[in-house]
Amino acid sequence: MGAEGATPVVRALLLERVAWASARARDADATWCALDAVDDSYEQRGEGEPEWVYWLNRNEIDVMAGRCMIELGRPGDAEPLLSNAIANYPPERAREVALYLTWLAESHALAGDLDAARDVVQRARRYAETMPSARADLRLDAVQRLMGAGKTTFFCSGLNLHQPLTR
Repeated sequence: MGAEGATPVVRALLLERVAWASARARDADATWCALDAVDDSYEQRGEGEPEWVYWLNRNEIDVMAGRCMIELGRPGDAEPLLSNAIANYPPERAREVALYLTWLAESHALAGDLDAARDVVQRARRYAETMPSARADLRLDAVQRLMGAGKTTFFCSGLNLHQPLTR
C-alpha cells in the first residue's frame, strides 16, 4: 500500500488514515485490510524512526481500530479495544483520555447500554475539566446528543446518520 521508502511506523501511521477513510466510506473490507497492514507494519518497527512519530504506539493503534469499528457499526468490537487502550494512559494524559472516553461512551450507547455510556461520559468530563480541549468538548456534546436521542441510530463523528447499519 504505497509509501515506498517510509519507515514501518510512518507507514503504520499512514495506513491508520487509510483505515479511517475506509471506515468513514463504510468499506469494511478495505478497513480490515488497512488495519491488518497497520499491525504488520508496526510490528516491523525498529531504529531509525523519525522523532515525529514518537506518539504512535499500540494503544493509539487500538484507539484508531476502535474508532473504525464504531464507524462500521460494530460497537461491541470497539469496546474492548478502547477500554484496554484507555486503561494504559496515565492521568496526566487527560486530554487524550477524555477524547478516547467519548468513543468508548459512543460504543456503549450504540450497543444500547446507555447507563454505561452515561458513566463513561461523566469520567470523560472529569478528565476534560483538568485539560480543556475544544475537540473533546465537541465529542462530549455529540455523544450527549446521541444518548439524549434515546435510541441507538448510527452515529458518525458528530453526525447522526439515520440509516441502517450494514455488516
